[in-house]
Amino acid sequence: MIKLKIFVLFLLIGLPYTSFSQFGITHEVGVIAGRVEFRSDYGQRDNTQNNLNNQGIQVAVVDYMNFSYTDNINDYFKEHFKVRSELSYSKTNLKHYGEWVEGNGLFAQRLRGMRGSTQLLNLGMQLEYNFIHIHDFERTIGSFNPYISLGPQISYYTATATSTLGELGDPLITPVKYLIPSDGRPHGFSNESKAVFSGTLNLGTRYKLTSMSDLIFDVRAQYFASDWVDGLNPNKDLYKENKGNDWLTFIGLGYIYYFDH
Repeated sequence: MIKLKIFVLFLLIGLPYTSFSQFGITHEVGVIAGRVEFRSDYGQRDNTQNNLNNQGIQVAVVDYMNFSYTDNINDYFKEHFKVRSELSYSKTNLKHYGEWVEGNGLFAQRLRGMRGSTQLLNLGMQLEYNFIHIHDFERTIGSFNPYISLGPQISYYTATATSTLGELGDPLITPVKYLIPSDGRPHGFSNESKAVFSGTLNLGTRYKLTSMSDLIFDVRAQYFASDWVDGLNPNKDLYKENKGNDWLTFIGLGYIYYFDH
């Protein structure tokens, strides 16, 4: 079943290549890898140690549709816009950090014992705006072309929540806020695998390495339409600090190769 899902995802990301190449739209493909910083229900909100420690790794395969060599598209659009398709995988291990895990009280001990993990398989598209004319950038080795892009993704997540003290859900080892039913689940934690939509905003720049290749620096914010992606979601009616859904930031470096230019 997992192999079938992966095959379908690769098929979908390959459709733009086969469908649009006949219209003179060229393609660029690449790989981007880097660090994910997961902003979730683990740890103290806006705590630097929490944010720095709850990090993981992401690897993405990307395809760009480049319109700059077509004749039937508006000149401004084709010199500034590309469509980016992406398939990525990430994994992040999670723990509680901050003031609430300090001390020897039962609540702090139980929080310190909690462990989490989330794996994400993402598929999506973005419309990318390039600040420099695409042809001018392509002709200038050593130049930079900053960009901004926005688009939707669908993610398949697998979240796990455990404890080093024993089985999570046991009232003797589980913090009480995670024992209360929440959002249709019997507890404020869940071990589950589901699909979820998200929105992404990317900022970055390309560096023209050769006439047929670029280096890329990419920064992303990704906001999910669910608060269960990390496996935790305390009841929002009782715990007002549980304000928003899960989200993450990504910083990565990559290599892009041009086809048919």
